[in-house]
Amino acid sequence: MRTATATAAAVTTTLIGAGAAAVAAGRYAADAALRNEPGRPLPGSPRLSVHSVADGRVVLTRSLASLRPGAYGLTAPGVHAVVGPVLDEDPAAPDTVVRRLTAVTHGSLDPGTRVTLTPQVHLGNPRTALGLDHADVDVPGELGPLPAWFVPGARDTWVITVHGLGAGREHPMVVMPFLWRQRLPVLDLAYRGDLGAPASPDGIGHLGESEWRDLDAAIRYAVRYGARRVVLHGWSTGGAMALHAVERSALAGRISGVVLDSPVLDWHTTLRALAAARRTPAPLIPLAVRAAEGRAGLRADRRPPGSDPGALRVPVLIFHGPDDTLAPWEPSRRLAAARPDLVTLHTVRNAAHGAMWNADPARYEEALRRFLVPLM
Repeated sequence: MRTATATAAAVTTTLIGAGAAAVAAGRYAADAALRNEPGRPLPGSPRLSVHSVADGRVVLTRSLASLRPGAYGLTAPGVHAVVGPVLDEDPAAPDTVVRRLTAVTHGSLDPGTRVTLTPQVHLGNPRTALGLDHADVDVPGELGPLPAWFVPGARDTWVITVHGLGAGREHPMVVMPFLWRQRLPVLDLAYRGDLGAPASPDGIGHLGESEWRDLDAAIRYAVRYGARRVVLHGWSTGGAMALHAVERSALAGRISGVVLDSPVLDWHTTLRALAAARRTPAPLIPLAVRAAEGRAGLRADRRPPGSDPGALRVPVLIFHGPDDTLAPWEPSRRLAAARPDLVTLHTVRNAAHGAMWNADPARYEEALRRFLVPLM
């Protein structure tokens, strides 16, 4: 009897120890998933080899990513380049793809370089990358000054752009030339956790749950300096921040419209994808997701952004598509179906997360123009 009791106690202790270790590992994985690391490749961004570069063409490893239509950045440590469409007329080996090489903006793109296709096309700031005059400004935030780029325009409706996961304020520069041509002032915001901005108190991202208050600070800044109305344009978690601002901001009455690109409206699925991308062992992913939801304040009593369609009071344009593996587009479809009076869904196929503009810039900007004209 004593032996059986001792054995049972040992097994129980072992199970408790294993359970505690699993919980600890889940918490570690949760922190890894929530760390804000701009420039770190997101899920669905495989590394590709450069096979050759010549005469405005680059030959890359053939994959679903390298075959995507449109314009993208190519990044590697110390390297940034811009590629255009696939050149079908050029001969290529069965395992390679030829794309137009638009520019090498930093470093050297040499054969053998391992690169990642990214939605970030521009490097630098609006002046160095686009030739647009801008001012470096500080937006007073609750944690401290938030750096932002301000591109002036003649209208009194401002567009506030806010990036998402794995990106920085260079990513929204893809739409700046278009917005500049519409004479719309643009405030491109860096928020907590970004380079040059205050760190989040716990050092992790919250998928917009706390970050939206930095966007709220940007709205206040815009109104203070002459904006009569603002349009919020958010990518990924920036889209979640924009919807939170519509629902919670004391200045929501100044928001005349919202543009969402690849919005994170289902944080559970996004956290699973992030945990998997950080090489979390499959058995630990459910623990990591639960731990991440707790760490980020995404409790059961907190509703995801956009979950109450009745809370919308302004027009919303959503760019999203079925190939987004990080932020599923089904919640976007449901939101558009629930509020057809206010929400327009522009479906973009063959586009990765945050790359809706990249897949077809002309169609993206035409849809954006039609949306913005009544709001200017």
